Formats: sequence, structure tokens, C-alpha cells
Amino acid sequence: MLLVGDGNRMYWEQSGNPDGKPVVFLHGGPGSGTSPWHRRFFDPERYRIVLLDQRGCGRSTPHVSDPDAELRYNTTWHLVADVDLLRRNLAIEKWQVFGGSWGSALALAYAQSHPDAVSELVLRGIFTLRRHELEWFYEGGAASLFPDLWEEFIAPIPVLERSRMIEAYHRRLSDPDPAVHVPAAVAWTRWEASTLTLLPDPELVASMTEASAATAFARIENHYFLHEGWFTEGQLIAGVGAIRHIPAVIVQGRYDVCTPIMTAWDLHRAWPEAELVVIPDASHSASEPGIAAALRAATDRFAG
Repeated sequence: MLLVGDGNRMYWEQSGNPDGKPVVFLHGGPGSGTSPWHRRFFDPERYRIVLLDQRGCGRSTPHVSDPDAELRYNTTWHLVADVDLLRRNLAIEKWQVFGGSWGSALALAYAQSHPDAVSELVLRGIFTLRRHELEWFYEGGAASLFPDLWEEFIAPIPVLERSRMIEAYHRRLSDPDPAVHVPAAVAWTRWEASTLTLLPDPELVASMTEASAATAFARIENHYFLHEGWFTEGQLIAGVGAIRHIPAVIVQGRYDVCTPIMTAWDLHRAWPEAELVVIPDASHSASEPGIAAALRAATDRFAG
């Protein structure tokens, strides 16, 4: 556990080769936390693998499912500072930064803030929190593909509030009464969990919608989306000049509904030096076979 300030302790772990190439894994959400299978994107004989749970989720404390936990000190820029504090505590000069979905946004924000600390970037399911990206998934765009699941997502929200779903959910997720915030958290999380993969994955949905995990996930994610990540509109794509020299691979599922390929394409157009790998038979999840294979190929190549 690393003391990162503001009453927060950040869980981190190392595995693989202590003398290997350092890499840090930045999980998605925000609010999901890491799992042991996340180590498997890296050859343990060649990598020094660092996993961490971002503020408020996973094994970090206080967990945001705790009624006394608050989110005032949980922003993108707090997380960027936490990641670099960990790097310095581990005496790592440069490390590879690997992030998918929200983790891709955090990886870009971190690299643009600390370009000299990044040896390579491996990014998946690009998400930069631009307004139209958020509106696509949370304000009705993706409902065109999943009307049945969307109906479940909007069910807890009165009709008159449905024109601003992120704000409507924020009111419920902020309510101190578990009878209000827990069902809202489960509904929010089920919508995302049900659309992560090209084919339905009931086990994934069940694991993500466990009450405590769903509460942290939904509260943190909604908090970030309400504030558009504390980015100016288009900031992460506009800022690629700071990282253009860093070798990078972008892996994107062709049929990603959560973070559609439009954002990966916009990033690649602004940053043509970054290799874009489009997986023709995949959606969003890093566990999908084509995406997992492409990510592993990138880390194998960067391992030297």
C-alpha cells in the first residue's frame, strides 16, 4: 500500500522478473481495479510487471462503496500524480505504460504530463472523454444497437430526467441511502458490462454487478464522466505533440460499442507515428481473443 495523500492508500503489486523491463498496467473504468489475469499481457521472464488499483477501488482504501468515502480528491490529475509517485518510489527511471478504455485516457494524460518517464505506450479501446464520446454511450447513441439493454438502463430514471442520464444517475449514486445508490450502481454497471464483448458474457456481467464492486465502479465512473475527466474538450488528442516521439501501439476492436473506433481513428490521424491495429472480430474487452493476442504481440515486441 502506498500513501498517496488525502487519506488514500493505493494498492500496488509487482511480479515477473525484478530485473526485467518495467511496465505499469492502468486499469479501466475508472473504478474497476486490477485482477491477476492482467499480468498475462506481459512475458514474466522479460518484464517487471507493476499493477495498481486507482484511488477508491479494488484493494485501495478507502473503498468508494464505504458510505464515508468521498470523491473530492479523486480526479484524473490525482491519479497521474499517484502513478508517478509510485514510479519514483520504485526507483524506475522509465517504464512502459499499458492502458485500455479509461486506462488509455489515463495513460495519455500521464505520458503527456511525464513524457520523459515513458518508454512505450500500449493502448486499447481508446477513450478520451470528449462530449460526444460520453453522449454516445450514456445519453442514447448506443441504444440504437442495444435497445433492450438500454431500456433496463433508463428504467430507474423518471422520464423527465432522461435527457441528461449522467446527471440523473449522479443524483442517485450520491444518495447516502443504500436503498437508492446500490440499485442505481448495479443498473449503471450492468449496462456497461453487458456491452463490453462481441458476444454476451454472463459471467462477466455477474462479477461486475456484485453490489460492493458495482457501487465503487459506478460512483467513480459517473463522477469522472460528470466532470468530463477534468480535461478541456479534445485535450488528449490535441496534446499528442508531447508524446509523438514515444513508440506506441493502439489496439482497437472494430465493433467496440463502449468506445467506438472513431476515437482511435481520430487519435491515429493526429498521431500517425502510433501503429493502429484494428481487430475485425472484436468489441471492447481486453479478454477477447483477437485483442488479447494483439496486445501480447505489442508487449513482446517492446520487450526487446
